[in-house]
Amino acid sequence: MDEFTRWIVLTAFILCVLFMVVKTFFYKSVAEKEEKNSAVMKLTLQEAEILIRKHQLQLQRALGNIDILTDEISSLRNEVKVLKQRNSQYRVESEKYRSKIKDLEQKIEALL
Repeated sequence: MDEFTRWIVLTAFILCVLFMVVKTFFYKSVAEKEEKNSAVMKLTLQEAEILIRKHQLQLQRALGNIDILTDEISSLRNEVKVLKQRNSQYRVESEKYRSKIKDLEQKIEALL
């Protein structure tokens, strides 16, 4: 029975050691997979940051272009206002000249 007890203890010890070795390799493979996933995630995040910066620059350029276009629209509106004022002024002058022409025509007819 003494030998049988040793054999059971030795077998249990060997099984325990084998279990620990298998468990160690399992956790090592899990850790390696996690490292690979972490590296892939870092690359993905870096690419996302690059894309965000790129689109941020494009957005800033677009906003700058919008500011420029807004300024141009304002200046064009002012020019349109000025042209409308000139047009109305020219109409008034045109009416004035037409009335003078009619007066002069009437005077000429009166003289004839």
